[in-house]
Amino acid sequence: MVDIKSISTEQRNKSTKHMDVATTQEILKMINEEDKKVPEAIEAVLEDITKVVDAVTIALSKGGRLFYIGAGTSGRLGVLDASECVPTFGVPENMVIGIIAGGDKALRNAVEGAEDNKEAAIEDLKSYNLTKKDFVIGIAASGRTPYVVSGLEYAKSIGAKTGSITTSVNAPITKIADYPIAAITGPEPLTGSTRMKSGTAQKLILNMISTTAMVKLGKVYENLMIDIQMSNDKLVSRAISIVCEVTGVEEKTAVAYLERFKSVKHAVISILGKIDEVEMIDELLRQNNGNIKEALRSLKA
Repeated sequence: MVDIKSISTEQRNKSTKHMDVATTQEILKMINEEDKKVPEAIEAVLEDITKVVDAVTIALSKGGRLFYIGAGTSGRLGVLDASECVPTFGVPENMVIGIIAGGDKALRNAVEGAEDNKEAAIEDLKSYNLTKKDFVIGIAASGRTPYVVSGLEYAKSIGAKTGSITTSVNAPITKIADYPIAAITGPEPLTGSTRMKSGTAQKLILNMISTTAMVKLGKVYENLMIDIQMSNDKLVSRAISIVCEVTGVEEKTAVAYLERFKSVKHAVISILGKIDEVEMIDELLRQNNGNIKEALRSLKA
């Protein structure tokens, strides 16, 4: 049996003990007051998050991949962050990968015993041909989920760098990961329901890791999603707006360049660098690791 009393996220929250007899607004205030503690818990571990981001950036820049592995809420959050990297930053689908115990079925329905299956974690990572160039982040509120622990141990055994995100005190996973993050969020408003404060903290940290790594990899210009994929009407409109914002051209001109190049980044370089050849733009980006500012600066050198 799991020693529940030793897990800080499983402790009773004294501030919400009378939740069952409170009014609707009183319950909401209790939850809101507890949620306010999450950013503070993250602020306390910004140095640790920095180390993870820098290590992830190095791995990705050298052709490695970023894996998130978790069970239940933690696994779902990892899959969510990974899936959003493609349309947001225009990266290949196999660059950031989310793995959840029990497979895709577990995204919607609980899969009995999945989080306790150590062998499944190893098989799941092997199915992606994990290598030492990759970076694996284990996500677990308690920090002791067997599936996640096993996955990290396997990743380390083949030489891959590892990180962890947990919200509980003295979590075993922090002793396994090369780069642990332990944002201690305290007892949940609803005892043991780690989809609440713990899940919020994990989501915020995942946002920070993926977004900052992509910024450092040249996927962002100023604070604009320069590598956005134009996969729906809203994203097409956003792409047009970005080209107009960065270059100062009118909407009609932006549309024409986007129709020609099918890429915000190419359109911007073509307009600002006065370059028409796709091959030349491709080469500029290749030489400057996809960074627009560096590419344009190199034209003036």
